[in-house]
Amino acid sequence: MAGLASDGSNPDVGLLYDINGLAKDAPPWFDRVMEFVGEYGIMLGLVLVALWCWVSVRRRGTLAESVAGVVGLVWAPLAAGVALLVNIPIRGFVERPRPFNDHQGLEVLIGGKTDYSFVSDHATMAMAIGVGLFVAHRGFGLAAIALAFAEGFCRVYMGVHYPTDVIGGFALGTAVALLLAPLAHALLTPVVSAVARSSYGARLVRSRRAAERCPVPETLGITDPRIGSGSGESDLAA
Repeated sequence: MAGLASDGSNPDVGLLYDINGLAKDAPPWFDRVMEFVGEYGIMLGLVLVALWCWVSVRRRGTLAESVAGVVGLVWAPLAAGVALLVNIPIRGFVERPRPFNDHQGLEVLIGGKTDYSFVSDHATMAMAIGVGLFVAHRGFGLAAIALAFAEGFCRVYMGVHYPTDVIGGFALGTAVALLLAPLAHALLTPVVSAVARSSYGARLVRSRRAAERCPVPETLGITDPRIGSGSGESDLAA
């Protein structure tokens, strides 16, 4: 399968030349910016979106909602890691060379890429994080998914991946983030709930303002002892 998309008449290759051709027409400073954005910048942007999402989900009304949001948030980077592990045998099976090894005239913006091309690790990670964040918070998830699409464009623009490498990465990241989400949430929810109940980790899950606004987390079975004793006295008085 190493010869996949090696034919110059392949639409995959044609789209590669079309997108990468933009780099030839762009000024050098713009290519340097795209190199940084495609290699590091968008991934940093995803980290910032995740942090902003964490601040937001901590402010949700009930403790159950905050726990669910934080669980989804924790799953996002874990999904990216799992997807990268799944990609290891895929790359070894397909053995697709980088496009600049088989095609002449590409404007390669970053060197040192000696591993196989299919599927794109960057696209896989970005989309897994984006879909994972979408489970936690739709607004931030959509922003992260938009960044993932930008990441895919940058990888082709830089001349280090075919368009189908990126599409495959999107599919892999989405599949891992969605298909394993129920299992991940089942395993992570008790852990995050325990953190929420602890005196030291509670603020990692829920903000002080949210706790003051909705102090009784009935949905998780966590009750305030003072409320319980109060209700008992009322029953006796009755």
